[in-house]
Amino acid sequence: MTFPVDANDQRLLDVVHPADWVNPTPASRYHLVVLGAGTGGLVSAAAAAGLGARVALVERHLMGGDCLNVGCVPSKAILAAARSWAAARESHARFGGPPVAGAGDFATVMERMRSLRADIAPVDGAPRFRDLGIDVFLGDGAFIGPDTLAVGGATLRFRRAVIATGGRAMAPPIPGLAEAGYLTNETLWNLTTLPEHLLVLGAGPIGCEMAQAFARFGSAVTVLDMGPRILSRDDPDAAEIVQGQMTHDGVTFALGVEVQEVTRDAAGVVRVTVSRDGTTRVLEGTHLLVAAGRAPNIAGIGLEAAGVKTTKRGIETNDRLQSSNPRIFAVGDVAGHHQFTHAADFHARTVVANALFYGRSRVSKLVIPWATYTSPEVAHVGATLAELREQGANHETITVPMHDNDRAILEGETAGFVKVHLAGTTDRILGATVVGPDAGTMISAMSLAITNGLGLGAFGKTIHPYPTTAEAFRKAADQRNRGKLTPLVRRVLGWWFR
Repeated sequence: MTFPVDANDQRLLDVVHPADWVNPTPASRYHLVVLGAGTGGLVSAAAAAGLGARVALVERHLMGGDCLNVGCVPSKAILAAARSWAAARESHARFGGPPVAGAGDFATVMERMRSLRADIAPVDGAPRFRDLGIDVFLGDGAFIGPDTLAVGGATLRFRRAVIATGGRAMAPPIPGLAEAGYLTNETLWNLTTLPEHLLVLGAGPIGCEMAQAFARFGSAVTVLDMGPRILSRDDPDAAEIVQGQMTHDGVTFALGVEVQEVTRDAAGVVRVTVSRDGTTRVLEGTHLLVAAGRAPNIAGIGLEAAGVKTTKRGIETNDRLQSSNPRIFAVGDVAGHHQFTHAADFHARTVVANALFYGRSRVSKLVIPWATYTSPEVAHVGATLAELREQGANHETITVPMHDNDRAILEGETAGFVKVHLAGTTDRILGATVVGPDAGTMISAMSLAITNGLGLGAFGKTIHPYPTTAEAFRKAADQRNRGKLTPLVRRVLGWWFR
């Protein structure tokens, strides 16, 4: 990852990897050594130090990891700008607002993103963690034994260690891809000029979010994927709604295709050859973004010397996030579980309890939601409908469309729904999907319910402010209650009221 290093980027670097940083003198032994200063590593180190443990934190590149530098923070700043641009263009037709025409200033969008990223950076910076009482070492760290790690000529001995090295963008083995050159989530943020035509390889969350954003900025955008639909992990009905809005925003799709070759000519034109059902065609663009998955960062950190086993997904761990070396744990993307910032956060909380105390916290017990921040947003928690059908689980699904929600109608955002899956004939919530403008926020209520054993009936007993989209949860509970009015119950009620 490289930066153009303008003033904002320099502010960022001054805290996440200060050029004049001097590593401390190591303690004789640490209660906890953390390798990697992304979300999982930072939370592990801060939590352990807050409890009084001697902690060392090692980072070879940028404190804050992907989330701060190339992930959540810059992407959400870009998405906010894209939503604003789209709203400005549509305001006249939808709400009688002032007409808006012409191109926007993409360079200002990117400068704003870099400024905000630099503003947030001190929270994850080396000086702050030093002030928390943590020994921060900047440099390449690697295990040299089952209880020892080396960094910058220093040797760190530990009782326990946490591997939090995260993951990186993965490039598929496509002929010509490396030679043609491409953008990833690590390099996309360096753009200062809007791409004329952006080709996006991958129709997962990152691919869809960026495709929609750049289309709203004014780029021609084409999304390619070998799968038959976008957002393959999400509810098919949700994916269909998102694809419809992306199409409205100007995104075109080439789905169910096999990419055979990528080339770039002397004029900079990227050509991607794809085939489907025996038919071959060539798609052209000025830029190519590869968003086709991630790979764990496990090379060059001495795992063999530490006796830590790996799989193709990352560090091999048990349900307590403990590796094959009982002294060493793993969290976040490198542990091969849910690859979300909030998952890494709770992995870290689990590991601190298990590694430093006699905790028996299990990662399988965590209720982890996820959200894709397209317009509309898609959020999910618990079991998906596909998983329930595959398991043959007895379940009931209740759906409340947003076009029945007064707030959604008033906002003009009726494309979406709340879908809740219940266990058998009970109101125990197995999973839920929300599609709408604030789905990522709304799903927290369902996460709270599942985590604490609250059934759907609890939403029916709860008074929600009117009008809000969260009322859809109450409507789901009301819908289930109406379903309990069987013919027998209706006959009994008829007798009562006579």
